[in-house]
Order: sequence, then C-alpha cells, then structure tokens
Amino acid sequence: MTELLDPTAEGAPQALSYAPRVASLTGKRLALVDNTKFNSDRLLQKIGDILRSQHGVGETHLWRKQTASVPIDEATIAEIRKTCDVMIAGIGD
Repeated sequence: MTELLDPTAEGAPQALSYAPRVASLTGKRLALVDNTKFNSDRLLQKIGDILRSQHGVGETHLWRKQTASVPIDEATIAEIRKTCDVMIAGIGD
C-alpha cells in the first residue's frame, strides 16, 4: 500500500512567547550568534559596534553555530546565559 502525503497542508498554529526586553542596553553584555551564512559574522560585529557606540553596550561576544541548518547547541546556550545579558542571532545571508 502506498501512502500519499500532501506537502501543501498547513501546519498547526503554535503560540509564541517573546523574551522580555531589557529597559536599557547600557553596560549590557551582548551575545552575537553567527549562523555561518556568508558575511553574517561581519554584519553581527557591525551591529555590535553600533550598539556599543550608540546605546552603551558594555561588551560583545561572538559565537558561531555549527551550521545554519541546526539549532544552537545546549552547551553554547548555557554559556551565553552565564556570560551575557542580551542576544542577537544572525539568520540570513
């Protein structure tokens, strides 16, 4: 027996919740997560520079995912939670 799958079927809606925003970036430690796409590291570093000069971010730390197609690993998430206050993840080319 052959099973046919319809790739046009819509997925079930999922509820999203967003992390609360920080009141200020002044003095905050910023995690920048590079998704390995071309130039995402350069873009994130530029964003970090702008946030330092215009919004008082204290320091930035850059992490690089293993590949763009997989989520960031749990060990890296734990390290970011210990060492940073806010995070920006690069998700495109």
